[in-house]
Amino acid sequence: MFRGRTTDIYLVSGLALLSSASASGVESVRCRLQGTPRSPAFSQDGDFVVGGVFSIHNYMHTVDHSYTSLPEPLQCTGSLDSRELRFSRALVFAVEEINNSSYLLPGVTLGYQVHDSCSSVPMAVKVTFQLANGLDPMFDTGEQCSGSATVTAIVGESGSTPTISMLRIIGPFGIPQVSHFSTCACLSDKKQYPTFFRTIPSDQFQAAALAHLIRHFGWTWIGAVRSDSDYGNNGMAAFLQAAQEEGICVEYSEAFYRTNPVSRVQRVADVIRSSTARVVVAFAAIGDMRILLRELDRLPSPPRQWIGSETWVTDPDMLRFGLCAGAIGFGIQRSVIPGLRDFLLDLSPQKVSNSPLFTEFWEGAFGCRLGIGTSSTGVGVEEKVCDGSEDIQQLQVPYTDTSQLRVTNMVYKAVYAIAHAIHSIVCEERENSTVKCDKSLHVLERLRRVNFSRNGYQVSFDANGDPVATYELVNWQIGESGKMEFVTVGLYDASLPPDQRLDMEREITWVKNSTQVPVSVCSESCPPGTRKAVQKGKPVCCYDCIQCAEGEISNNTDCLICPKEYWPNAERDRCILKPVEFLSFHEVLGIILTTCSVGGACLAIATATVFYRHRTSAIVRANNSELSFLLLFSLTLCFLCSLTFIGRPSEWSCMLRHTAFGITFVLCISCVLGKTIVVLMAFRATLPGSNAMKWFGPPQQRLTVVSFTFVQALICTLWLVLSPPFPIKNLTTYKEKIILECDVGSAIGFWAVLGYIGLLALLCFVLAFLARKLPDNFNEAKFITFSMLIFCAVWITFIPAYVSSPGKFTVAVEIFAIITSSFGLFFLLFVPKCFIILFRPEKNTKKHLMEKTANDIRY
Repeated sequence: MFRGRTTDIYLVSGLALLSSASASGVESVRCRLQGTPRSPAFSQDGDFVVGGVFSIHNYMHTVDHSYTSLPEPLQCTGSLDSRELRFSRALVFAVEEINNSSYLLPGVTLGYQVHDSCSSVPMAVKVTFQLANGLDPMFDTGEQCSGSATVTAIVGESGSTPTISMLRIIGPFGIPQVSHFSTCACLSDKKQYPTFFRTIPSDQFQAAALAHLIRHFGWTWIGAVRSDSDYGNNGMAAFLQAAQEEGICVEYSEAFYRTNPVSRVQRVADVIRSSTARVVVAFAAIGDMRILLRELDRLPSPPRQWIGSETWVTDPDMLRFGLCAGAIGFGIQRSVIPGLRDFLLDLSPQKVSNSPLFTEFWEGAFGCRLGIGTSSTGVGVEEKVCDGSEDIQQLQVPYTDTSQLRVTNMVYKAVYAIAHAIHSIVCEERENSTVKCDKSLHVLERLRRVNFSRNGYQVSFDANGDPVATYELVNWQIGESGKMEFVTVGLYDASLPPDQRLDMEREITWVKNSTQVPVSVCSESCPPGTRKAVQKGKPVCCYDCIQCAEGEISNNTDCLICPKEYWPNAERDRCILKPVEFLSFHEVLGIILTTCSVGGACLAIATATVFYRHRTSAIVRANNSELSFLLLFSLTLCFLCSLTFIGRPSEWSCMLRHTAFGITFVLCISCVLGKTIVVLMAFRATLPGSNAMKWFGPPQQRLTVVSFTFVQALICTLWLVLSPPFPIKNLTTYKEKIILECDVGSAIGFWAVLGYIGLLALLCFVLAFLARKLPDNFNEAKFITFSMLIFCAVWITFIPAYVSSPGKFTVAVEIFAIITSSFGLFFLLFVPKCFIILFRPEKNTKKHLMEKTANDIRY
């Protein structure tokens, strides 16, 4: 049991209580630690002791317990990790630097106890108890085995799982633990781990950064492997969640641990070899990753682009695996610690001989044994003896490599954070700028408020005990010397907005020394005009491409319907405005119709001119010259009104085109009807005793034309007032374009106008038909009959053609009907007369008109 400076701590198990009488007769308690204490790798006394736990060895020797004797002491086995040895020496360096400082903890000394956890939970738990209880196998106390805590704070561990185990022991007693390499996001839970801090960012940030990186390069189909530990499982869980949010699919996710059977590791390697994903994300500890890469290196494997977590992707020892050339991953920013290299290389023969760790390191690094003579191994091979010529300055191992100080700086910052926390408690600034320190403290609360800068790096903790997450993007590249090396190619800052976090600084060398970004997708991108259809039983990144329906565009995942006035472009990747179509003056059809319309109007005017110049001639006077001129004027308007149907529809043009058409045609038909009635009345006037002509003289003719036209004008006025025509965008006739046309407004008004024209035309046709047997030379009834027959035929065929014609051809049909019917009236009623006036003047006499031909006898 032990007692902290502010809290009594009772660790009951593992202790034996022995009582004896003191010299004063007061009973005291002697407490004895159970088990064999494990000596620290490095230690030094001080006013405040900082503990350190590092995974300097990779394995712990396991023993089968017989339960008939005391268990053997725990032993580390496996190779020595010189990188972790450098971490532990960085702690010693930082403590000595602080002790030599005049501004930080002046007059107060820091001590340290550094232990090797063997990368195992049992050993981490054991050394944690030792850091708390001390190393004395037995001590006397009068307070029931309560003792002072040996350490003020602990730096470590390098792995998340051992760290969690340590926190379960020291957490309830308020002993802070600052980790340099435990990145599991679970450790940010202050309810479970209230005394935990770290100088390395949480895997929550790294997982988000890795997902962002993968999405940045367009990889949507990846494989994932992880350590089967708290670090690997929690880190991969955070990554998979971030990957899902980024739309990334995982083909497989395999877990393994370095103590698993070889078959397990082989199975993971086989999954990687047989997978279709070319990108592999590895959230694994160094020891686990080393075993997996050895297995993959054993047999030929397809090239894979490796994406590594910080734990292994910046470990120099991993560079020997050529199959990972081109690997990228996020690493802690590189730093410079002045004086550290000289401290690391300051290994005198005495220091090496006095430290089992240094002895093991020296012998392993130089391949010799310290001692006199030779020692024979179990296989009869004599080992080389170190002769003193070994030069550590020339040694190329992770321990001596200070060019990539990343995690080492995290150890350095952790020690300084503890020192600053102690300083803020025990030291007081005086008015004369001096500092006075006492030696009573409680570090935990002050550690939460630490905020300082060292060697250009800021150190502070948030509410979860985490630092600000900043990473370097590290790429494994083959240097000019032909050796693999780490190259920083970008930076990632989690404090920036998402689109600004990743900053690429230089080109990346990919797998197989390629400069082309590898492609890793389950299905190729769908071409424009298609959408993704997820394949049954497979992730969303595996899909088939299905053609989008007409009028839809694709956004790689789905088809989107374009708005009403838009249509897909040729690539079907965006909507563009539909082209607008109407009968224009500039197109061929519009030019032809305009020419016919203007030509007809010119012919009518020319005919009127001829009639005017020969107005005193017999044929002009005999055919009611007043009605003839009015008819020519109305025909001119009929030809010209067709022009209002050409061009972009507007409110005024829509109202004008139909009303002008209706009124001018009624005026035209009224004139023809008047001429027909005149013929009939003239014939009746020649009968004995008839005075019919006096009832249909010029005044009556004018009144007839005005009356019929007024009715049509009244219909058009009511139509315009109640529901006039208006321009519309026809979006239904053609899906890919917009037809600008005029809506008739009131269908009743439209068909009333046409019906009234048809009624007058039919009446005119009937009257002309009745007058067809009158003598040819003085009446034009037969021409009127034929003209009305053509007129009715045109407008009867117009109705189905108008209804069935699409788009601008509807307008063209209407213009064609107007022009055709106008030409029919003009040619049949005026061309024969003009021919006689111009080319047969001998027939343009009253005598010729009054005489009967032989053909008239049959009538």
